[in-house]
Amino acid sequence: AEATSKKDMAILRLAAVALVVCTAGTASAFHAPTNVISSLSASKGGLDFASSGLTGTPIARRSLSPSLRQSVRQAPAVSPLMMAATAFDVKSYFKEKLPIVENALDDSLKVLKKDWEYDSKAETCHEAMRYSLMAGGKRIRPILCLAACEMLGGSVEQALPSAVASEMIHTMSLIHDDLPCMDDDDLRRGKPTNHKVFGDDMAVLSGDALLSYAFEYIARYTKNVPPEKTLDVIARCGKCVGALGLVGGQVIDIQSEGKKDVSLETLQWIHEHKTAALLEFAVVSGGICAGATDEEVERLSIFAMNIGLAFQIIDDILDVTQDSATLGKTAGKDLLVDKATYPKLMGLEESRKRADDLIAEAKEQVKPWGDKAAALNGLADFITQRSN
Repeated sequence: AEATSKKDMAILRLAAVALVVCTAGTASAFHAPTNVISSLSASKGGLDFASSGLTGTPIARRSLSPSLRQSVRQAPAVSPLMMAATAFDVKSYFKEKLPIVENALDDSLKVLKKDWEYDSKAETCHEAMRYSLMAGGKRIRPILCLAACEMLGGSVEQALPSAVASEMIHTMSLIHDDLPCMDDDDLRRGKPTNHKVFGDDMAVLSGDALLSYAFEYIARYTKNVPPEKTLDVIARCGKCVGALGLVGGQVIDIQSEGKKDVSLETLQWIHEHKTAALLEFAVVSGGICAGATDEEVERLSIFAMNIGLAFQIIDDILDVTQDSATLGKTAGKDLLVDKATYPKLMGLEESRKRADDLIAEAKEQVKPWGDKAAALNGLADFITQRSN
């Protein structure tokens, strides 16, 4: 009996060691050197893939069809040990996709320049567009777009125009957000904001130019995608940036500044529209380019809305926990203008839990794709584990 006991204890010790090794492997897989971003997109601070738990109850507000709900309930549980063994290498994925995105963004401006070959009068606008579009950043929206397309069996080439368009729209929103009449900020991605370099008038116009070019770029350069699918992508692009999307969220955000009675429901509405809508477009457009069915589009939509809301919650947290050098923008800005934020209404701990819950629910939506969803799951984790 004593020998058996010793044998059992030895087995338990070996199991414990194996678990530690696997867990350590997971942590290292989610830690990227700073040169992944700094060398490819000139972002400040690099990437931080600190580990965190993904627990909690689903929060998604959208309803699924009975068949989809059934498939979610029947999805097999994944053990922590299995998760550690199959951890997605986000570092390598960024290293692979970032150059593709950066080259495509650069090429998009070269094409624009060729169109203006005999008209140099708008040169300042072109310079202002390039200044902000090529200022670096995480490029999370275009990379999500490519990942969704590839998950459904499509190619990078099919989704790249939509991916580029999502970054053009995001850049436009940053240019306009930083204006004195909006958030009035002087720093973006570690550099002076667009209006500080080119003036308020040129910042407005260069943002407008990027927005309109995004639509043109999808229409002109999307290849090997059925015309009706391309039209669907363009329509969704318009919705995500309009009064039912980014603009609408920004409106309520501005009107809520300084108010003491902003509810969690209102705050969620702001973030779903101001931030999540564009992320939803990025993910769903990638799926549509790959031929996603209506049910698959619905799953991608819920996935994206959840990670989009989580993205903004983490932004709110970072605004009060990081310095300006790490963020690449002015820290503490939300407190300064008395904005409604999740940390303000819920506290830091509950805000972090809400973000983790949202990521867990997002992952439920892509379980039917199994290992093909590894990239989207890894990018979802990155959203809550970043430091800038």
